[in-house]
Amino acid sequence: MDDFHEVRFPLDVALGSRGGPTRRTEIVTLASGREHRNARWAHSRRRFEAGLGVRTLDALDAVIAFFEERRGRLVGFRLHDRTDWKSGKPSAEPSPGDQAIGEGDGTRVAFQLVKTYGGAHAPYLRTIAKPVAGSVLVAVDGTTLADGVGFTCDIATGLVTLATPPPPGAAVTAGYRFDVPVRFDTDALEIDLQAFAAGAVPEIPLLEILP
Repeated sequence: MDDFHEVRFPLDVALGSRGGPTRRTEIVTLASGREHRNARWAHSRRRFEAGLGVRTLDALDAVIAFFEERRGRLVGFRLHDRTDWKSGKPSAEPSPGDQAIGEGDGTRVAFQLVKTYGGAHAPYLRTIAKPVAGSVLVAVDGTTLADGVGFTCDIATGLVTLATPPPPGAAVTAGYRFDVPVRFDTDALEIDLQAFAAGAVPEIPLLEILP
């Protein structure tokens, strides 16, 4: 069995989920009261609680079926993160100039989709491995390329391949929509229908899979 299925978690449930990026920082407090801080992870990892989006028995049934088909934690899948799913601002449509993904050198044709967070101090570069099919836009030095002619994009990896190498120094940029690769963070869904009928939310934890 594959370890990842290119299928989305039920969208109506995902839209009601809660979560975001997490990091692991080790903090040692010295006798003087000063701190030494050390990042244990180079990359953030997103955690989600999807149980908040389950509001009907039909939605619960869909999640159970999805869980069983993924074999619990075994197989990954796509999740629509309603807080972060575009290359640019949430209120704007993706533009081919949204994100810098590389610079031409006259020979290179493959460029990985990435998204940059932050600005001058310490920008964070996140690999985007699960773009949404048909949403990727690419430009070289501001000139938009035709999808399927000027470039192709592997939606399973986020790798963009240009038809011809950009000249040295040419900026390669992209815009896109994307999903988050995740897996269930439990091998047991414990559902109490009596509690569910009374308004209790089942626990359905999801964890990002880093590329």
